[in-house]
Amino acid sequence: MEFTIDAISKDCNARAGTIKTSHGDILTPIFMPVGTVGSVKAVHVRELKEDIKAQIILGNTYHLYLRPGIDIIKEAGGIQKFNSWEKPMLTDSGGYQVYSLGHNRKITEDGVVFRSHIDGSKHIFTPERVMDIQRTIGADIIMAFDECTPYPCDYDYAKKSLVLTHDWLDKCVKRFNETECPYGYSQSLFPIVQGSVYKDLRRESCEKIISYNCEGNAIGGLSVGEPIEDMYELTDYCCSILPKDKPRYLMGVGTPANLLECISLGIDMFDCVMPSRNGRNGMLFTSEGIMNMKNEKWKNDFSPIDPMGVSYVDTIYSKAYLRHLFVAKEILALQIATIHNLSFYLWLVGQAREHIIAGDFHVWKKEMVEKVSNRL
Repeated sequence: MEFTIDAISKDCNARAGTIKTSHGDILTPIFMPVGTVGSVKAVHVRELKEDIKAQIILGNTYHLYLRPGIDIIKEAGGIQKFNSWEKPMLTDSGGYQVYSLGHNRKITEDGVVFRSHIDGSKHIFTPERVMDIQRTIGADIIMAFDECTPYPCDYDYAKKSLVLTHDWLDKCVKRFNETECPYGYSQSLFPIVQGSVYKDLRRESCEKIISYNCEGNAIGGLSVGEPIEDMYELTDYCCSILPKDKPRYLMGVGTPANLLECISLGIDMFDCVMPSRNGRNGMLFTSEGIMNMKNEKWKNDFSPIDPMGVSYVDTIYSKAYLRHLFVAKEILALQIATIHNLSFYLWLVGQAREHIIAGDFHVWKKEMVEKVSNRL
C-alpha cells in the first residue's frame, strides 16, 4: 500500500490524499459503506460502483467468520471474488462485535472466548487467529485485534484494557509478518489507538503504534457514548501525534457534521452504519439537512429528495413518493433511502476533497456543518 498527500488545507489540518492498493486507488478523505457480512444492506454491487461511487467497503471478521465461514470464502478465492466487489476492502477485526456481546464473552490474556449470537456455539478469537482469519478473508486492509472500552470507563479499567490491547497488538504484528495473503496480493495491517477518554493513555497508545511503522493507523474507542466535545478533542490529540505520512482512520464515525469536523482535524478514512441503518428507518441526510421521511409534511412535496442531485434516485423520486413507500411499508423505500444516504456521504467527502485542493475548505466546512445539521 502507498499513501501520498495531494493537498493540505491552509487553515486547518484537513488533507487530501491517495491510497494505492492492489485492488485500486482510494481518494481521501473517504467514507467506507459498511458491508458487515460482505454485503451493504439493500444495495447491489453495481449500484455501489456506478451510482453511489464507493471506492472501498468494509466487512466484519466476526460476522464473516460465523457466516458463511472462512472455508467458503477461501474456496471462492477471497472476499472480493465471493461478493463480486473488485475494489478495495477493509475488515474490522471483530473486537467491537465481541465487546458488544456482553455476557456472552469472556476476555482473557490470550484472547476472547465467546458464544455465537446465531446458535450459541462456542468460539475463541486470539490475536493470531484473527490475523489468520483476516488473511483468509482477503481484504486489502486488515485491523489489529483490540478491546474496545465502554463509556463511561474508569481509569484503572482503561489502563488494564490498554495493556491487553497492546499485548494483543504485539502478537498481531508478529503473526502478520510471519504470514502472507493466500491470494497473491498485498494486505496492510492497521493498529488501533485505544485509551478511552484519558489523554495520557491515548498518547501511550499512539506511541506504541508508531513504533511498529505500519502502513496506516486507526483511532478506536470513540463514538461509544462520550460527549461530542471529547470525541473531537481526543481525535485532534491523536492526530497531532500519529504520523502525518500515513492514513488515519477514525472508526465508527459518524454524522455528516462529525465527518466534516474530523476531516478538519486530519482524519482520512471513516466508516459508520448510520447512513444505511438510519436510511432504512426513514431518516435521510441531505445537502439541506436531515429529514424524517415518514413525517406528514412530505405528503404533498413533489420536489426531489435532494436539490443537489447527489444520487440518481434524487432525479427520479420525489419526497412525496418516498414517504408513500415508507408509510406503505414497501421494501423499495429501504433501497432508495440507503442509496441516497450513502451517495450523499460519498458526495460530501468528495466535496471536502475538492475544497481542500481548491484551498477554501475551512470556509466551506463551516457553512456545510450548519446546513447538514439542520432538522427539516
